[in-house]
Amino acid sequence: MGNKQTIFTQQQLDAYQDCTFFTRKEILRLFYRYRDLAPQLVPLDYTTQPDVRLPYELIGSMPELKDNPFRQRIAEVFSEDGEGNMTLDDFLDMFSVLSEMAPRDLKAYYAFKIYDFNNDDFICQSDLEKTLNKLTRNELTEDEVRMVCEKVLNEADMDNDGRLSLEDFQHMITRAPDFLSGTRNCKERTERERKKKRWIEPFLPDTLKDRSAVRNRV
Repeated sequence: MGNKQTIFTQQQLDAYQDCTFFTRKEILRLFYRYRDLAPQLVPLDYTTQPDVRLPYELIGSMPELKDNPFRQRIAEVFSEDGEGNMTLDDFLDMFSVLSEMAPRDLKAYYAFKIYDFNNDDFICQSDLEKTLNKLTRNELTEDEVRMVCEKVLNEADMDNDGRLSLEDFQHMITRAPDFLSGTRNCKERTERERKKKRWIEPFLPDTLKDRSAVRNRV
């Protein structure tokens, strides 16, 4: 009888299970998905903790990310090098937060980091403009973008410093339905106006949503 391939030590599997929302079986399936992206780079034996990073171009092509307008920012935030090139640990962390098992406050924390384009620990006007343009795929005019961003800051900036802290952002997410109802003065005659009114609603789902049901795929 042949020997079964040992991919991880028991200690490694225990650690991965402790740090993610996955079972051992799901961790192994995710490992094979990681390896399938570049079999020539990813060894079958991880007991020696090889230093392997898959380039963003491969990560961003995955079904869960390829249609997400924030795919590059997601990869950058979860990658240790900050450039979207992922180790297996980065890959597991990302899918753990993308999963349905991850709590909303954790998703909100990472959504905040993703929308903080300049990495200054705040979401400023410029970050909001980039976020909105990505959410609407550049379908709004500059004036429409500016109007919505000003509305967001007016509604969510609790200390009136012209930017959103993590606390501001988390508060905004919890009261999103109230915010949405408060923006009904916007014209609703076109799809563009509806998108402008609804932009906060997909804040978390469109960015940190497991679009293809990680638990079912892994």
